[in-house]
Order: sequence, then C-alpha cells, then structure tokens
Amino acid sequence: MSTERSYHHGDLRRAVLTAALDVIAANGPAALSLRDLARRAGVSHAAPAHHFKDRPGLLTAIATEGYGLLSATLGEAKDLRDLGVRYVRFAVAHPAHFQVMFHPELLRPDDSELRAARERTRSMLRTAVEDHGDDPAIGFMAAWSMAHGFATLLLSHNLDGPDGPLDGRNPEETFGALAGVIFRPAGTPSTD
Repeated sequence: MSTERSYHHGDLRRAVLTAALDVIAANGPAALSLRDLARRAGVSHAAPAHHFKDRPGLLTAIATEGYGLLSATLGEAKDLRDLGVRYVRFAVAHPAHFQVMFHPELLRPDDSELRAARERTRSMLRTAVEDHGDDPAIGFMAAWSMAHGFATLLLSHNLDGPDGPLDGRNPEETFGALAGVIFRPAGTPSTD
C-alpha cells in the first residue's frame, strides 16, 4: 500500500477553492500556499497545480468566481442605492473573494475569464449611474468608491465596536441612507 496521497479526488478543484477561501478569510491572501491546500484536501502536493498551475492561477480563479457572484448579486438591484447595498452585502457574505478581487498584483491580468467577469460587473455599475450627474465616468468612480470604501471599512471593523460610527446600526440600512444622501436622480432637489 502506498503512503503517497492520490491525485484523485471527487472534486479537487472545488475542494482547493473552498480551502483557499477559508485560509484567506482567516489569514488573508498572503497566507495561501498550494502545498498547504493540497494537505488540507488530502491529495499530493502537486495535485492543485493540475487545476490552477500556481498561486496566481488559484487567486485568479477565486477572483473570477467572486466577480460572477457579485454580478449575480447586483443583477437583482432595483436602483443605484440598492446596487450599493448589494455590493456591501456581497462583501460581507464573501469576504475572501472580496479580499482577492481588487488586488490585481495577485492575479493574472491577461486571464480572459477574469477580464470578462470583471467587465460584466463594471458594466452593471456604469449603467446604473448613467442617470446620476453629468459625467457618467465620475458617477461610476464615486459610486464604486463609496460602496467599496464602506465595505472595506466594515470588513476591517473600522465602523463597528462601542466607539464606531455604526453604533449598533444595520450596515446595509446605513449604507442605503448614505447613498441616498449622495446620489439622487438628476433634477431631484436636496432636502438640506
């Protein structure tokens, strides 16, 4: 009987992705090692390379999957405010994907699946901001910056705690209120 671990696994690709997401959620992308993931999956240390080739390949697969999940979440939005709330909801529900997706230095920039998934998501946001302001590019950057910044502050626990600005408030409702103040359809008067 051989003591070496087998390359065969029911769904090695999914097992490695799941283990990687657990590691990233707990310790960040820097803690990721294909050898450790193979050990966790109970396969030889070379087995994950058959699916991902290397660490950037694995992280690119995670980012691509994340953009798909984000697009599905955003696709159900009713308006720009809801789109931002759903962006924050995605970040909270998928913190490991969120950590990887927006770090291009970790990814293969020429990966066609990643580029297509990223563009689908960005296109949804661009379309949503077209009716908000005179310059859609500025609206796109403002909306994305606000949702991404809020989600990042939330995930890094800068908004919660006894002295945090959320002070027990629901993060999604708080973001929705914030977005309502910043983004109004063109021609809507301010309530200031």
